[in-house]
Amino acid sequence: MNTIKSPADADMPAPGDALATGTVELPFGTVELKGGLPATLSETQKLFDQLDFQQACQAYLWALPIVAFAQWEYAHSEIFGARPSDLVLYSSYVDRLGILTANATTPYIMSFTDMSRTGPMVIELPPGPTAGGLGDFWQREVAVIGEMGPDAGKGAKYLIVPPGTVVPQDAEGYRVIQPPTVNFFFGVRALDPDAAKAMALVEQVRLYPYSQRAQPPETRLVSPGGKSWYGGQPRGLAYWRRLHEIVQVETVAERDRFFMAMLANLGIEKGKPFQPDARQQQVLLQGAQAGELMAKANTFDKRFADARHWPDRRWDYILVMPDPDQRIGDRDALLERAAYFYEAVTYSKAMKTQTPGVGQAYLAAYTDQDGQWLDGGESYTLHVPADPPAKLFWSITVYDSDTRALIDNAQQRGDRSSRDQLQRNADGSVDLYYGPTPPANGETNWVQTIPGRPWYAYIRFYGPTEGYFDKSWKLPDIEKVK
Repeated sequence: MNTIKSPADADMPAPGDALATGTVELPFGTVELKGGLPATLSETQKLFDQLDFQQACQAYLWALPIVAFAQWEYAHSEIFGARPSDLVLYSSYVDRLGILTANATTPYIMSFTDMSRTGPMVIELPPGPTAGGLGDFWQREVAVIGEMGPDAGKGAKYLIVPPGTVVPQDAEGYRVIQPPTVNFFFGVRALDPDAAKAMALVEQVRLYPYSQRAQPPETRLVSPGGKSWYGGQPRGLAYWRRLHEIVQVETVAERDRFFMAMLANLGIEKGKPFQPDARQQQVLLQGAQAGELMAKANTFDKRFADARHWPDRRWDYILVMPDPDQRIGDRDALLERAAYFYEAVTYSKAMKTQTPGVGQAYLAAYTDQDGQWLDGGESYTLHVPADPPAKLFWSITVYDSDTRALIDNAQQRGDRSSRDQLQRNADGSVDLYYGPTPPANGETNWVQTIPGRPWYAYIRFYGPTEGYFDKSWKLPDIEKVK
C-alpha cells in the first residue's frame, strides 16, 4: 500500500488519485484510507477517539477558573458548614493550606454565594478602613468596595443581583452590582493595623438574602477549624463532575458556546445528569490527566512573550493578562488565563498596578539559576539585595508544585518577609535558605522543603516602588548549594 505524504512533503492527492488509498501517519498513530476515507469503521472510531480526547484537553484548560471556584464553594458549604449568609475566616497557617498560592501572613475573610438558591443578596459594609471586592465565577473582578470603592470607606449597602434579573423597584438606597454569573465570590479585610480593631470592624459586615432584609439572618464568621480540605481543581472524574454541577446553574457567555458544544460531546450538558458511558469516562480521565500536564507546562514554563520581569533572571510575572476581563486585544486570553488560574485564585486590578506605592506586584520562580526545577530534597540560597522596592513590605513564599498551595512542612511556615526579625548583612541585604535541613547559621532565614516534592516561590511587593517598575532593583535567581 502507498503511504500518504503530508502537505509539507507533497501536494495533496487529487480526486481519484491512487494515493488516496494507503496509510497516513499522524501524531496519534497510523490511519488506513480507502478512496480518501477511513478504510474501516474501526479507523473512523480511532479518529473520533482522538477528536474527543483533544476536546477534553481543551475543555480542561478552559474550565480551570470556574472549577476551582466551584470546588472552593463546595468546601465552604459541605466541609466548613458555611451558609450563604456566612463569612469564612482563614486566620491560621493550617486553615490556608487548601488555598491555591495563599498569602502566608494576611488573614482571609471570604464567602461564595449561589444566587440561583438565594436570589439577590445584600452586603452591608460598615464605615471604616476596609478593602473588599466581588468576583464572578470565571474569577473576573466585578466590583471593588470599601476604601478603594464607590463608598470610599464611608460604608454602604450593596445589592447583588443575578444576571438577567430586573433590579427590585424598592432597591433605592442600595448600590447595585450585577455580576455576569449566578455565583459570586466576596472577600473583605479590615485595614486597621490594630488587630482587635480590625476584627471588630470585620464582625460588623453583614451578608444576607434581599428577601430577608426585614429580618436579616445572623452573619457568622466560620472557621475551617483545622479540617483537611482543598480549594484547587480536583483530579480525574471529580474535575468533570464539579464542572457538570456548576454548568447546571451558571449562565453561558457567547464566548463559551463552542466549549459547551465540546462538553456536550463528552456527556456534560445543562439539564442532563452526569452519566458518561465507559468510553466517555476513559476519554475524560485521559483528558484530565493530559490537560493538567499541559497546564503545568503552560504555568511553570511560560512561553508567552515578555513573561520575565528581568530578561536575564528566572523570575516570571504570574499574571500575563493585562486586565481582569481576561481579554487581550481582539481575543480572549485562553492560555494566559489557564496559566494563572492553574496555580492561583482570584484576580484584581490592584495585582497589576502601574502606580508606584499602590497595590501589589507578584513574581514567581519555578527553577534555579540553571533552569532546573526546585527540588525539595536539595538546599538553595536566595540573596535579597538591600532596599527591596516595597513601600509597605515584601515577602517570599514557598508553594508545593503539585498542590500549588502553601508547603505543608513540619515547620508549618512557608514564607519569610521584611516583617520578620531576619538576620541581615552589613549592607542591609538578606540571605534566605531553602532545604530539608536548616543552614549552619540557624533557622531565622530558613524555610523547610520536603524531599521528593518540587516547589516554587512567589515574591510579593506590597506598594511596589519605582525600583520595581524601572527594574533598577534586581533579585538574583535562587541558587542551588553545590
